[in-house]
Amino acid sequence: MFVNGEGRLRAGWRLLFQLLLNLTAAALVGPLLLAATGGLAAGGAARPSPAQGVSLYVGAALAAVASVWVAGRFLDRRPFSGFGLRLNRLWWSDLGFGLLLGASLMSGIFLIELAAGWVTVTGSLEAIGGGAFFPAILAPVVLFLCVGFYEELVSRGYQLTNLAEGLNFPGLGPRGAILLAWILSSSFFGLLHAFNPNATALSTLNIALAGLMLGLGYVLTGELAIPIGLHVTWNFFQGNVFGLPVSGRAPTDATFLTVKQAGPDLLTGGPFGPEGGLLTPAAIVLGLALISLRVRRRTGKLDPHTPLAEHPTR
Repeated sequence: MFVNGEGRLRAGWRLLFQLLLNLTAAALVGPLLLAATGGLAAGGAARPSPAQGVSLYVGAALAAVASVWVAGRFLDRRPFSGFGLRLNRLWWSDLGFGLLLGASLMSGIFLIELAAGWVTVTGSLEAIGGGAFFPAILAPVVLFLCVGFYEELVSRGYQLTNLAEGLNFPGLGPRGAILLAWILSSSFFGLLHAFNPNATALSTLNIALAGLMLGLGYVLTGELAIPIGLHVTWNFFQGNVFGLPVSGRAPTDATFLTVKQAGPDLLTGGPFGPEGGLLTPAAIVLGLALISLRVRRRTGKLDPHTPLAEHPTR
């Protein structure tokens, strides 16, 4: 029930331990970094300053790294690089592809809304709440770099890998285990966003589908380069380039464009942002196709990376 034939804790317990460790580390590291940057704003304001906001996300990234390293080292017996972080030349090339893909897909959604008259540009290069655009824009850059990295490290790097290994039964095999783990981890990713502000059933489904898109590069290559790059620019262009809500939250600090949104919520996502509308599934389908094309041109095949479902000593 607790230990497998290799003398390691079973995958389900490893997943639970990493989750609890991550939550505990975040609860400890976040407040420490927040205190180091001045604590809460004067007057008890709920909204932190840019430096304080960045500190919270840096703390979350550090907590994720620590939890994955500890769980990987002592429970998985897998090196940290084995969670999709083998940083060779090809890895950085895939990261660049992911960054370009996320920017392009979100730009396409914005241009469709602009052409349809559902969004109107009312300003540019503005800092939210006043002040200079530079360096205010640097805070969301750091924020989304952290979010893209730690969410992919945990959701795809650790969770998908352990699910695939745990589901690798004789009747299913490594390929079937990886595909099922891909679907399950993406569904969990969607459910985690079901409690965001302005969330709907459609937005939760869309984010689960986005989890499939983010996970495809990892499933096919065994590396997190494409998912991290795609995640970073998908969020950053959505919020701080085009001024739209990101997963139900308004953009913070500064935006390249200031916009006024209208149009049918079913298509635009309304207050949740594009991820809550019907334009996003179309972008996701295109993203899945382009990732598949990239991997096929590079490797000549489109097969799951079966070592994901196996212990690294095998």
